[in-house]
Amino acid sequence: MTNLTDLADKYGSDKGSKKHRYTELYHMLFQPHVDRPINFMEMGLLIGGPEHGIDANRETTDLPSIRMWLEYFTQAQITGLDISDFSWFEHERFSFVRCDMDTRKAIRRATEKLPEMDIIIDDASHASHHQQNAFLELFPKVKSGGLYIIEDLRWQPPAYEKQNTTKTAILFQTYLQDREFSHTDDTVATEFNALRGQMSGCFLFQVKYQKQRRDQVLVVHKT
Repeated sequence: MTNLTDLADKYGSDKGSKKHRYTELYHMLFQPHVDRPINFMEMGLLIGGPEHGIDANRETTDLPSIRMWLEYFTQAQITGLDISDFSWFEHERFSFVRCDMDTRKAIRRATEKLPEMDIIIDDASHASHHQQNAFLELFPKVKSGGLYIIEDLRWQPPAYEKQNTTKTAILFQTYLQDREFSHTDDTVATEFNALRGQMSGCFLFQVKYQKQRRDQVLVVHKT
């Protein structure tokens, strides 16, 4: 079986050994799905964009993670979502959705026709409210037994981050400690708590799996 980290390094994805090492975790989690006809979705398709001060209408020239997923998951239907345009990339098992994640309404409208997903990865802007908007809209679309993953919890972009919004890592830390979500916005807390019955497992992994470092990756298992 092809090792996912080798594929990440082959295609230049920052998920591999050169930077984040996420693929070491993902290879363990995703191995049962490698040759199954699953539905897989990744949000955030290329480094750069408005979170780094680059115009959303930038020219895009590569899809390193999508190329990696297409080779790793031999039968999966892969959906990519981004604020920039990647519609130029054509593959029989890939579809693209363009979306600004600043509002739940925009996410709902962009994804309403998508099928239920086996795996969703949020590697988009990393702004706390974007991550939380996406989770509230898309976690219900994850199939029973599926996984929802949020990357790069330790960093929030100054261009997007709202000062009074509870950071996503802290939001899930409160859930793990108290079995209840706590948020500066009571409405958001209520909506997250309404999803608790759909979560059978939740894990936070530190940067490069070093316990003394900040939380970096969230994995949630759907009941």
